[in-house]
Amino acid sequence: MSAVTNQSLESLPHDILRVRVTARNADTLRALLRDVHPDVGGRPTLDADGSVSIDVYVPDDRIPALEREGVTVTRVGNASAAGRAAQAEVGQGDRFAAANAIPRGLAAKLGG
Repeated sequence: MSAVTNQSLESLPHDILRVRVTARNADTLRALLRDVHPDVGGRPTLDADGSVSIDVYVPDDRIPALEREGVTVTRVGNASAAGRAAQAEVGQGDRFAAANAIPRGLAAKLGG
């Protein structure tokens, strides 16, 4: 398994966007999900007017594949940018290591 780093995220050709897909009915949404196979984020919600909504995660270049008759696509946010911002908050060191701890195994003590 490889770690996802800020650098590897920046090398992706397109950011992953969170979009809300609203279809006029459940059958229209099912057909869209069957045709496009986006990554869904949660369960569909039924609105008072009978329309059905669900959040999906897709690269920005695949949004046109979601747009069709009876479907509204609303951009909610940029999941890739949110991930990069969260990774920037993570420190590089081991905050739980005691200042006088001796490394074990094939490790090297950094700092302190």
